[in-house]
Amino acid sequence: MFFTRKKLMWAVVIVALIFIGLQFTSPARTNPPVDPSKTLEGTTAVPADVSALFVRSCDDCHSNKTNWRWYTYVAPVSWFTIGHVDEGRRELNFSEWGSYTERRKETRLRAICQQVQKGDMPLASYVLIHREVKLTPDQVQAICDWTKQEGQRMTAK
Repeated sequence: MFFTRKKLMWAVVIVALIFIGLQFTSPARTNPPVDPSKTLEGTTAVPADVSALFVRSCDDCHSNKTNWRWYTYVAPVSWFTIGHVDEGRRELNFSEWGSYTERRKETRLRAICQQVQKGDMPLASYVLIHREVKLTPDQVQAICDWTKQEGQRMTAK
């Protein structure tokens, strides 16, 4: 029994040392500068209610205004979170909307509606931790109504 406890103690010490060592390997949490003239709100008429939904439920992963919470500083959770933010920004970045081509804007508008309608956005793992970001059916409808109106406005130019 003593021999087993000693092995268990060493295993715990080794795991703790590995965990502590991992804290020095976290990737960078970045918030690149935001040029207000290139943001979604700076280039497009977004209704206040839809804009508020984007800020609450989308901006952490789809803008350069990420609110880096305490757990994003703890590996290995930090790797997962930073990877999701980097990927989210590559796919859609509201802070860089004004630099997108018209075609990219149109495809992103369709994707926004499709993703929220299917419940793919916000990510389930994010909603699990941040219940306040979950979208109601009425909120999803408001987002989709706006994306369709904006898409029609763009094609009417």
